[in-house]
Amino acid sequence: MTKSSLGAWSQRLLAAIFLGGQVIVHLLKGKIHRRNTLEQLAAVGPDSLFIALLTAVFVGAVFTIQVAREFINFGAGNLVGGVLAVALTRELTPVLTAVILAGRVGSAFAAEIGTMRVTEQIDALLMLKTDPIDYLVIPRILACLLMLPILTLLSLVTGMTGGLIIATNVYNLSDTVFLDSARNFLDIWDICSAMIKAGCFGVLIATIGCSWGLTTTGGAKGVGQSTTTAVVTALLIIFVSNFFLSWLMFQGTGGGFTPGI
Repeated sequence: MTKSSLGAWSQRLLAAIFLGGQVIVHLLKGKIHRRNTLEQLAAVGPDSLFIALLTAVFVGAVFTIQVAREFINFGAGNLVGGVLAVALTRELTPVLTAVILAGRVGSAFAAEIGTMRVTEQIDALLMLKTDPIDYLVIPRILACLLMLPILTLLSLVTGMTGGLIIATNVYNLSDTVFLDSARNFLDIWDICSAMIKAGCFGVLIATIGCSWGLTTTGGAKGVGQSTTTAVVTALLIIFVSNFFLSWLMFQGTGGGFTPGI
């Protein structure tokens, strides 16, 4: 990344932060375009469900393959389910589901709004006294905020199912022991933390995608560049914010795993 491109990227990141502030102000005023919001909920949730669940089941299966043999060798096969549950709930499921949405939904937001910008459709909305933030941005942010936690929860269940299939059929672990271990390792805060992370990631993905779309210039080439940069930026922000969220939620709050087994 050259110095000039880094400067342009920084300016667009500041524009995204400013856009987030505008969204908060508009929401406090109760400005929500309900029809657009329902359309975006369908686009973000049901249309992304299959790929999110397919990813989750294989992530759970692969994690179990990597962990189960080592744990069995150390005589701790009864901990496989709990370790998988904690890993999926705290980190893997919210992060990987957000990555999927960044690639699928964040890029679509940037491309759609970027195309509207370069074809002057945004200007047409302003001429019609329609605020693009109310009409375009807020529905997309609300859709990601609401649907990403739901997708994360469904992916968690699917990931555990994938791990259970591998544990019982490949390593001959008891399904009862596997599930009891998961239940003993997890508490309600782990589920809540996953939902909080997912909601934060959803807001960040939608805000970055919309902001990059609104600041697009340069015709079709600019739309392509905005789409690519929006996805890369969203992925970067997801990983950085995940570190700080994990630090706030889990560091210094106990002595690690305290399973009742």
